[in-house]
Amino acid sequence: MGMPDAEGHGPPDGLPDLPPEWGRVVIPDDASALAEEARQVRRELRRRAAGQRGHHRLGLAPRLDGQPPLGLPVLILLVAVLTTLTGLVAVTWPRSPRSAGSPTVVPYPTTSLLTDRPLPALDLVDPDESPVPLRGLLPAVIILVDACPCPDRVAEAAAAAPPNVTVVTVAGGREVRRPAPPSAGAPVHALADPAGGLRAFLHLPARPGTATALLVDRNGTLVRVVPELGTVEDYRADLARIAA
Repeated sequence: MGMPDAEGHGPPDGLPDLPPEWGRVVIPDDASALAEEARQVRRELRRRAAGQRGHHRLGLAPRLDGQPPLGLPVLILLVAVLTTLTGLVAVTWPRSPRSAGSPTVVPYPTTSLLTDRPLPALDLVDPDESPVPLRGLLPAVIILVDACPCPDRVAEAAAAAPPNVTVVTVAGGREVRRPAPPSAGAPVHALADPAGGLRAFLHLPARPGTATALLVDRNGTLVRVVPELGTVEDYRADLARIAA
């Protein structure tokens, strides 16, 4: 019935012709010779069957009506939800500080950072609430008495100030605190700083019971800042500098 192959062998009687692309088909006399091929075929069939079962469980197997699998949109939606939740967790998760130790809190800036800076052109007020340009009183020892009148410290500064150095006390608000006239030394100019410009310039908050002093030369340069005014011996050398 079939056509013979290149060696003249045709298909057995009673069997249909085989496709020509199969080539020559040899049927061995011993079936055990096909055991290895049979194992490979069974292994491939098991792999395909397992894949189809997984697709059916996930709803990804092709439908009989030709429509897309039912589980595919659900899988896409699930991936989108998980991606969104992961992003939200990454944004809202609390982060640990970069440094393991606690940050050091410095209540006051280093006074060396304040020196050699020009004094701002501030207008303070006198007891009559008339404006007084602070730069018009230079060179000067400016004592901030907004947290403490400290009359002893003011008197010491007035007694130690050279003749051409002005001693100025600056109170907070609009109320001018008139210090007692010093028994010796330069007169004291009592002023007030309603806007708090000097404290803002220094970044030094007022501390109860202490006064702050600024020593400014005739050019308006801040020579020395004394955050807590003590004995005059602490800044006597700077008085000579601003008087020069």
